[in-house]
Amino acid sequence: MGDQAGPEPTVSVRQDLRLLEAAGAHPDGASVQQLARAAGLPELTARRHLHELARDGYLDELDDGAFSLRERDPGLLPAVDGPALQESIRPLLSALRDTLSAAAYLTLYDEGEIRVLEIVDGPRAPRVDLWVSFQDAGHATALGKSVLRELDEEARANYLSRHSLTDLTPRTITRREELLRQLDAPPAGPLSLDRGEYSRGTTCAAVPVYSGDQVGSIGISFRSDRMYRTTEVKARLLESALRVTRRLTLPEC
Repeated sequence: MGDQAGPEPTVSVRQDLRLLEAAGAHPDGASVQQLARAAGLPELTARRHLHELARDGYLDELDDGAFSLRERDPGLLPAVDGPALQESIRPLLSALRDTLSAAAYLTLYDEGEIRVLEIVDGPRAPRVDLWVSFQDAGHATALGKSVLRELDEEARANYLSRHSLTDLTPRTITRREELLRQLDAPPAGPLSLDRGEYSRGTTCAAVPVYSGDQVGSIGISFRSDRMYRTTEVKARLLESALRVTRRLTLPEC
């Protein structure tokens, strides 16, 4: 499921973890070359990740260009659930909303259901009217389809056995074979789309995110008469998905 805009979030976060482990072995800091070698990564890849990790608060970039782990408050626990998690993720969704002028959403697949964890909207970026629960509309939303396409065959079949493909608009996919064909179609890469399938006149786009082994999705919604370049939307979503996956998976600083 690779994409020209960059590696999928799980690959990037695994590389992040290797670099963080390497930095942890050098409490006084280490150069890009040292950390790249220790993590088994190309230097250019390591350099990009190290700067991103420093931007997101996991590393400190020292005056000599070396990197070290940022000191943590020993009493600070990772934000893994509830309000603390939402507070941690909201700034990233707000940045996505402001960049694309569209409401931003985060879901996670939890105990067999697609649950909306956070929505960030605004006067110029209104959210879609949630007239049907996302838990019951995974087949009709980009956020839901993004999760479903990442599930293995057994988990996907389990979900579809418990949720009917309800006809929400004239564009809604209601045939299981057609939905599976769309989910497995390779040209879309990591980007899932919903063009008026959940709500008339609304387009949604989403890409997957991860919290450890738990899959979710991050996406935006906007009026269908607004013009967006798909390549720009995909690039912005993938960048945000990586940052959200880091925040959900890596230890908090």
